[in-house]
Amino acid sequence: MSRVEMRVEGGVIRPDPVDIEVDGATVTAVEGEMLAAALLAAGVLHLRDSPRAGTPRGAFCFMGVCQECLVEADGRLVQSCLEPVRAGMHVTRYGRRP
Repeated sequence: MSRVEMRVEGGVIRPDPVDIEVDGATVTAVEGEMLAAALLAAGVLHLRDSPRAGTPRGAFCFMGVCQECLVEADGRLVQSCLEPVRAGMHVTRYGRRP
């Protein structure tokens, strides 16, 4: 099967983009997609610091097992790979050291 045969007839219709705030900066994302995917698409790879070594951590498993993607979203500590994007959400990268 060629790549052309695998295409979806009529294309894929995605929801309108929304703005979220990440550490005070505006990031455009697609409502309903997982926050980790939205951050990755926006070039945000460093999501938190390791509490022991202080080394950068980011999304790793993308299925909620490793907890490397912890962020604070709207005042709650969440795994970004399991958290859907909502318009206007406020995200703070967790435990980052200056």
